[in-house]
Amino acid sequence: MDEVEFILEEAKEGMEKAISHLKKQLSNIRAGKASPSMLGSVMVEYYGSQTPLQQVANVNTPDARTLSIQPFEKSMIAEISKGIMQANLGFNPMNNGESVIINVPPLTEERRKQLSKQAKAEAEDAKVGVRNDRKQAMQELKKLDISEDLLKSSEEDVQELTNTYIERIDKILTVKETEIMTV
Repeated sequence: MDEVEFILEEAKEGMEKAISHLKKQLSNIRAGKASPSMLGSVMVEYYGSQTPLQQVANVNTPDARTLSIQPFEKSMIAEISKGIMQANLGFNPMNNGESVIINVPPLTEERRKQLSKQAKAEAEDAKVGVRNDRKQAMQELKKLDISEDLLKSSEEDVQELTNTYIERIDKILTVKETEIMTV
């Protein structure tokens, strides 16, 4: 019986990882208002190596349409601007000598639809991950030397777990789509 519980727990952990990965990916997809996570993929040249922006500067949102990047060293302003341009996020960084400021333009209807499609693709990837965890758990259960009744009820438990996680993914996607499509 312990082996069955172990397999179920492993499947649950894998599905939980798929959910957390989805949340991380969706946080990088821009919704209507400015957020420091929008710059999560920006890398900056810092003493000869590529370094994440968060390690060389503070990123703040003074208002819903502005990102303010305060470098720890003033000499980094040009490198930060360059890194933002290279990240190809569609932002035009401006610097005032003290910090880098980005005005986040409002999203067009077309761009909102693209972002919504991107969010759906990320959700679908998460569902594939959950289904792969289900498949693996089912294969592991079949390898065990257990009664048919126990096997059947265990497979039902795995399917129930899968359905729960698929529903969670759908809810997360719905919230993100609403966020994206809200003007």
